[in-house]
Amino acid sequence: MAETLASLPRTEEKPHLLYLVHRIPFPPNKGDKVRSFHLLKFLAQHYRVHLGTFVDYAQDWQYVDALNEFCESVHAERIGPRMARVLSLRGLLNGEALSLPFYRKRRMARWVRETLDKQRVVRAVVFSSPMAQYLDDRIAARSVVDFVDVDSAKWTRYAEDRSGAMAWLYRREGERLAAFERGVAQRTAASVLVSEAEAGLFRSVAPDAVAKTHAIGNGVNAEMFSPQHVFASPYGADELPVVFTGAMDYWPNIDAVCSFADEVWPGILAQWPAARFYIVGMNPSEAVMALAQRAGVTVTGTVPDVRPWLRHARVVVAPLRVARGVQNKILEAMAMGRPVIASATCAVGIKAGHGEELLVADSVAEWSAATRSLLADAVWAEQVGQRARERILADYSWEAHLQQFKVLIELATTHSNPTRNAAARIGQ
Repeated sequence: MAETLASLPRTEEKPHLLYLVHRIPFPPNKGDKVRSFHLLKFLAQHYRVHLGTFVDYAQDWQYVDALNEFCESVHAERIGPRMARVLSLRGLLNGEALSLPFYRKRRMARWVRETLDKQRVVRAVVFSSPMAQYLDDRIAARSVVDFVDVDSAKWTRYAEDRSGAMAWLYRREGERLAAFERGVAQRTAASVLVSEAEAGLFRSVAPDAVAKTHAIGNGVNAEMFSPQHVFASPYGADELPVVFTGAMDYWPNIDAVCSFADEVWPGILAQWPAARFYIVGMNPSEAVMALAQRAGVTVTGTVPDVRPWLRHARVVVAPLRVARGVQNKILEAMAMGRPVIASATCAVGIKAGHGEELLVADSVAEWSAATRSLLADAVWAEQVGQRARERILADYSWEAHLQQFKVLIELATTHSNPTRNAAARIGQ
C-alpha cells in the first residue's frame, strides 16, 4: 500500500536540517517506516531536509526518487543484510555493539561531512540509534535522536528465549548497545521514545540524560485507515477471519503468529470450524510459511493494500510476546473500527480503555476467552471497534504528536542547554 506523495514548497526561509534514517522511509508499509515517513513529511513542512538513508530491500530502490518530493537532497545506499551481518562481526573484535558496524558505511560518513560543510547545517534528527554514529561534535549537541524503542532491552529480551552461544551473543548485544545508547543520550540535545513506558525504561538505561528524555507517540492517518472506505472482502463468505498484520520476516512477529497458532488456534478452530487465521504481511519466513499447512490458517504474503483485510476482519490479534513501544498495526486496526486483542506488552503504550476499546490478553486461557467472546457476539465486537475508532480520532493525530519534535529541534538549535525547560514546553 502506497501513500500519495504531495509536492511541498521549498523556500529560502526554511532552514536546512539533516535527517538520518536506518531504513528508507518510504513506502510506509511496516512499523518503523510508518513513523519515519510521517516524521519526514512533517519535517519537510518546516525545513529543507537532507536525507541520508539505507535501502535493505532491492524492491525499495524504485522509491528513492519519490523522496525528492520532500527533500533538498537524498543520499541512499544499498545495505545487503547478509553481508552486513558478516561485517558486523567486527564488533566482536573491537568490543562494540554489532548493530554499529552493520550500519557503518564510509560513503554515508563522507556524505554527512560534505552536507554539513556545504549547507552549514546546524540541526539534525536521527531515527534509530545506530545512525547516531554519524554525528560529529559539530552537530551532535544540536541533534534530536528518535530512538523509538529501547533497542538494547529488546536484544536482552531475545536472549531469554535462546541458549548457548546465541543467548550469550544477544545478551552481549544488549549490554554493548545500552552503553552506546547512554553515550548518544549524553552528547545529543534530546532523546525521544515512542511511549512513556519506553521513555521510563530509557531513563533507567541513561540516567544522566533523564531531563533530556521525552515521549512522543505514534499517530494514525485516520482518513486513510477509515471504515468509511468501501472494500471488497478478501475472505470467503462463510469465514470468520481472525487476522494478524505485519512484516513476517521480523522475529517478534514470527514468534507471535507461531505461538498463537500453536497454543490458541487449535481450541478456537475446534469450537468455530468456520474460523480462519489469516497472517497478512510481506516476506513470510519459512516458519510462517509452514503454518499455512495447518487447518484453518492462511499466509497471504505481500498484499497491495492491508485495509481490506482489516476492514472485513472479525477479530484482529496482536499476540506479540517480544515487543517494544507502540505497535502501528494495532492503531491502524483500531482506526478501521475493528475489535483488537493485544498482549499486555503491546497494550501498555496505547491510550485505550481495556475491555472497552481494546481487549488485553496474556495467558493462553485469556487469549482463547477473548477471541471466543468476539467471535460469539458480533454486536459487541462492532461496539468495541466503534469505540476504538473514536479513541483514535480523539488522541492519535500525527500532526499533534509531531509538533513536539519541532519544539525540541528549535530548542536544540537556540539554547546551549536546549532541553532544560523542554519538559514544560513539550506538552504545549
